[in-house]
Amino acid sequence: MNTKENTTSLLTEVPAAEAPVKDYFVSRDGVKFAGVHLLLDLWGAQNLTDQDVIEKSLRQAAEAADATILHIHLKKFSGSGGVSGVLVLAESHISIHTWPEREFAAIDIFMCGKCDPYDCMPILEQAFQPLSINLSEQRRGLNP
Repeated sequence: MNTKENTTSLLTEVPAAEAPVKDYFVSRDGVKFAGVHLLLDLWGAQNLTDQDVIEKSLRQAAEAADATILHIHLKKFSGSGGVSGVLVLAESHISIHTWPEREFAAIDIFMCGKCDPYDCMPILEQAFQPLSINLSEQRRGLNP
């Protein structure tokens, strides 16, 4: 006597555990926002035409803040020899525009996540040795 066993296998798809989405917003003083954007005006500054010094200082500043460098692009202009450029970070950017004829540089540092843009300050102060710095802080991404 032949018995035929019918075995039915039910395959059920179990969804893979989703990795938690990392939140790069910053929490400070009970407020959650995208990141800190520092605006620096350096007056009486030096090394404003030296593209090598500028690149090195921007890279070191990003490293001091524990930021991830993705790309850098600097352009030196003829005439005054001023330099403009940006260091693109995974956590945002650092940009610079120099006016050597006025001993002035405008630097923006915008960072999110674990990075602290204030950690960039000592590197930039050492590189450009300004006589004075005007600093303002903006919290980007505040929910109205």
